[in-house]
Amino acid sequence: MSKKDADSTARIRQYLEHQNRPYSVNDIFMNLHKEIGKTAVQKCLDQLVADGSVKEKVYGKQKVYVFDQSQFPPLDETQLKEMDRKITDLNDTIKHREKLCGETEGRLRSLNSSLTTEEAEKKLQNLEEEVSRLKKKLSDLQENQVLISKEEKDKINSENEKMVKMWRKRRRMAMDILDAILEGYPKKKKDLFDDIGIETDEDVGVKLPKA
Repeated sequence: MSKKDADSTARIRQYLEHQNRPYSVNDIFMNLHKEIGKTAVQKCLDQLVADGSVKEKVYGKQKVYVFDQSQFPPLDETQLKEMDRKITDLNDTIKHREKLCGETEGRLRSLNSSLTTEEAEKKLQNLEEEVSRLKKKLSDLQENQVLISKEEKDKINSENEKMVKMWRKRRRMAMDILDAILEGYPKKKKDLFDDIGIETDEDVGVKLPKA
């Protein structure tokens, strides 16, 4: 065996021992970044199987290779429990770090959606300008408002009631006259109104206030 083949075989043996899981020829070829040709990988594996370092398993047309487990030192119950404990600790650490990552990502999203200092200052300036504008508008309204006394208000209400009563009276008189005409009129009320050009309150969009 050439030195190159020996080095390749040693490298593949070390890789399988370190990973301690089954791989196909193509898996090893790809995992070693194609630094050893696929044909050479197969040749090295055949050599490792021959000397007993690696076991070959056949699944249909697929062959996989795994490091011979008998070459590892036996583990007692104490070692297995210690390994289980370490695995549990590592899983807890992973969960804790995943939680921290999630919280950090949440804060980052919050910061990204928040206003920058420059944007906040600009928005504050706009709000202050709007407040000033509204204050000025309120001041102008207060200065220009027209106040009326209770006597003037009562007088206006009285005049309004008087006009509404007159409106109601004249409306009733007009309708009485029209009803009298309709007694001898051959057509409908609407036709009479159209013929003599009468517009009702409803026609012009006016509604008589309630009494």
